[in-house]
Amino acid sequence: MGEPLMPDYGHDLMFSANLVPAAGQADEVVALAQLAERAGLDLVTFQDHPYQPALLDTWTLLAFVAARTEHIRLAGNVHPLPLRPPAVLAQAAASLDLLSHGRFELALGAGGYWDAIEAMGGPRHTPAQAVDALEEGIGIIRASWDTGTRGGIHHRGEHYRVDGLKRGPRPAHDIGIWIGAYKPRMLRLTGRLADGWLPSLPRLTDAAALAEGNAVIDEAATEAGRSPSDVRRLLNLAEPLPAEQLAELALVHGVSGFILMSGDPRQFERFAAETAPAVRELVAAGRGRSPEPERRPETRVWDEATRPTAPDPDPGRRYTPQEQAAGQHLVDVHDHLRAELAQLRDLVEQVAAGTIDAGAARSHIATMTMRQNNWTLGAYCESYCRLVTMHHTGEDSMVFPKLRRAEPGLAPVLDRLQEEHEAIHKIIERVDRTLVAFVGEPGGLDDLRTAVDLLSDALLSHLSYEERELVAPLSRHGF
Repeated sequence: MGEPLMPDYGHDLMFSANLVPAAGQADEVVALAQLAERAGLDLVTFQDHPYQPALLDTWTLLAFVAARTEHIRLAGNVHPLPLRPPAVLAQAAASLDLLSHGRFELALGAGGYWDAIEAMGGPRHTPAQAVDALEEGIGIIRASWDTGTRGGIHHRGEHYRVDGLKRGPRPAHDIGIWIGAYKPRMLRLTGRLADGWLPSLPRLTDAAALAEGNAVIDEAATEAGRSPSDVRRLLNLAEPLPAEQLAELALVHGVSGFILMSGDPRQFERFAAETAPAVRELVAAGRGRSPEPERRPETRVWDEATRPTAPDPDPGRRYTPQEQAAGQHLVDVHDHLRAELAQLRDLVEQVAAGTIDAGAARSHIATMTMRQNNWTLGAYCESYCRLVTMHHTGEDSMVFPKLRRAEPGLAPVLDRLQEEHEAIHKIIERVDRTLVAFVGEPGGLDDLRTAVDLLSDALLSHLSYEERELVAPLSRHGF
């Protein structure tokens, strides 16, 4: 079939989590999805195997997670169409997209576990029938979302029939339809009709198979009058891969969505904080342009690679909801600080736009929890709880000493956290100084933004590290 027509399709990169929706660990699954959002990942996906009683229903889980998150995009990975009638699926997808304010994408499969599908009352298809049914289903789904066309939907196919089906609701955004495909007929269907190709690297044996699949999709897209770049290329990863390898997959094979399957929060944090920025920089360089104009501070406050990690004294232990409450309290505190950081960035932009003056912004900053002089965990826990929950008093300031006594192996981590607290406070003081300077020298806006960018990178990295290291100890020992 030859080389792909377009080795790099030019899409923005996306880094994602793929979670197993284990029914026996329902709270942990939701917590991992929330962690993926806090870490800065772009998408969280959930496997969908309705015939597996050990798993949660994926559609119910997607709706629940949508209500518990704010920014991260959501998708199944992938929904078996034989067990999801397309007219019902279209309405469910549009509804979830509306409720999540445009955060849902629809990933579909033609089916495969036919004994299990048939046991649930679904049809048993041959491979050819499965592809034909998927093509019919995609047509019905897209027609359902097309509320700009007058009249009902009429389709009398071999596998699905609708007669006068009313259109709608219309999704909040143009939902992408991604297809899990491997065989030539499915790949050609993807090229003709889909918005994304979503295979898994362990099943897609090597880079050569990826190139061959791309070539089939590209040819089918071109024959259908589309551009090959109309089809985003995504890839499920069974394990973390080096940034250089992911960058090669992006530049040589056009992959723009990397979806890591894991149940380890540390892997997702590293994927978001270390791998994603490195891949973006390599790909930007390979494309011959500067990296995306995200926050790129001129200096780094610390080397994240030197952070110590405490040993887990009881890695197989499961915590009760009561025990987890202490760790969740820390996350709640951090969410408050993240919200304050967003407010700080907004204040700076208001100053830049002239809607408020620098003095008013400085006054707002002075009242923020993160602006307090004492950066121990106890101090800002106490401040936050006083404002929000009205309990936990001054004894919170003994959290670190208590953890040192209860778990001596945490000492290097606690030392490092306190060092980072001090460093972050110095950055906040720098923000304050640049804000004052901006009053007398409006040309100093770049310095102000640089200081805030540095604070953003340092604080978000620090909060993620602290959660990674302290949530479990707090569950073991409490506040």
